[in-house]
Amino acid sequence: MTSKTNHLWGGRFNEPTDEFVKIFSASISFDKALALYDIEGSIAHATMLNEVEVLTDFELKEILDGLNQIKSEIISGEFNWSTDLEDVHMNIESRLTEICGEPGKKLHTGRSRNDQVATDIRLYLRDNVVMINQELTKLLNALLDLAEQENNTIMPGYTHLQAAQPITFGHHLLAYFEMFKRDRERLQESFKRINTMPLGSAALAGTSYPINRERTAELLGFERISQNSLDAVSDRDFAIEFASNASLIMMHLSRFSEELIIWSSAQFDFISLPDSFCTGSSIMPQKKNPDVPELVRGKTGRVTGNLISLLTLMKGQPLAYNKDNQEDKEPLFDSVETIYSCLRIFADMVPKIQAKKENMLNSAIKGYTTATDLADYLVKQGLPFRDAHDIVGKAVAYGIKSNKDLSEFTLDELQEFNSKISSEVFDAISLKGSINSRDHLGGTSPKQILSAIKVGRNSIK
Repeated sequence: MTSKTNHLWGGRFNEPTDEFVKIFSASISFDKALALYDIEGSIAHATMLNEVEVLTDFELKEILDGLNQIKSEIISGEFNWSTDLEDVHMNIESRLTEICGEPGKKLHTGRSRNDQVATDIRLYLRDNVVMINQELTKLLNALLDLAEQENNTIMPGYTHLQAAQPITFGHHLLAYFEMFKRDRERLQESFKRINTMPLGSAALAGTSYPINRERTAELLGFERISQNSLDAVSDRDFAIEFASNASLIMMHLSRFSEELIIWSSAQFDFISLPDSFCTGSSIMPQKKNPDVPELVRGKTGRVTGNLISLLTLMKGQPLAYNKDNQEDKEPLFDSVETIYSCLRIFADMVPKIQAKKENMLNSAIKGYTTATDLADYLVKQGLPFRDAHDIVGKAVAYGIKSNKDLSEFTLDELQEFNSKISSEVFDAISLKGSINSRDHLGGTSPKQILSAIKVGRNSIK
């Protein structure tokens, strides 16, 4: 009895697939992004099959010639993708059989689409993690360069978005350097789990053919081989881990974006973003909108959503492979493309940010940001910290009432709050004095910032 379907897997079916089911279940619209990786995996698989004498030299040559022809057709845009053939794997295999006949039908010996797609995704993600890491490194270097340039630029540091203590713009930028450095470390650490080869696991139980998985891994550049065939075909932990890392990167980019948006507003006016990364208004001619940071802040939601999609996708699946896993690609592909473009645009924009030093300085002066320094000074004179805290609170209340910053108080005014205060206090409560006094590892003094920049450069070489 002959099959009534033209699918490569249609031998046991007696009626054709419903037309809408074809469309609903096909993945070719998005998984063709894996095409070149699929060919790369097939070339390695065929080479290994020849070496273990499953394929003859003639069959190997026909297969390799056919795969290289298909690769050229895909790159040139001449390849004819068919929804009837469901996915990237069947499209390529069908075309290979058209080109070389019987040898093309032998390529799938000893493997399944289950281990094939798992391999393709790992090859795809491996390449893209390298590219993302390069953009992340560019951003880290840009932050270090700008921090060095703004090492002495005084600004208010905030808690609860209220002026807290004076810091430098360089110190603030280095906080983001630390965030993105951790992101880079996580990305690099995840690479070893991505770079594990599932090929050879076949559908779920391995294969009875005398394959050499070590040789295939060597040909494809995998560092290690999966140890359990059931796990290998159904594992998407590596993709979820990447999506988690991507979400953290986007969260950090979003926090940075939020500050750039605030700082560039008329109310703060701390920085100027480059015109080439902003747009205007169709109705208000004075507007300069921080579109890049706003878009990055917005795109954070989709990357976080992709992580939740992948976690939800996997949470109820029994072993081994299930059709659900077709849904892993679109969120993964979207996160890869989004994180790469956001990092690239930030790496290009950050070096062009201009600090408005005077505005930052004036804001630090107005915010009573050296109040803690006055309290510390009183503690050094022998007062308990809580008493010093209360005294300074009263001094600040007086300053607000008289519209004076602490540094503008006369010595007589300060001594009204405590007689132990001497003229040395003015060094302690000046902005520069406050910043320079934080001269320890992790502190905001310019000396420590330059040291941190040097350490930072060495850490990302």
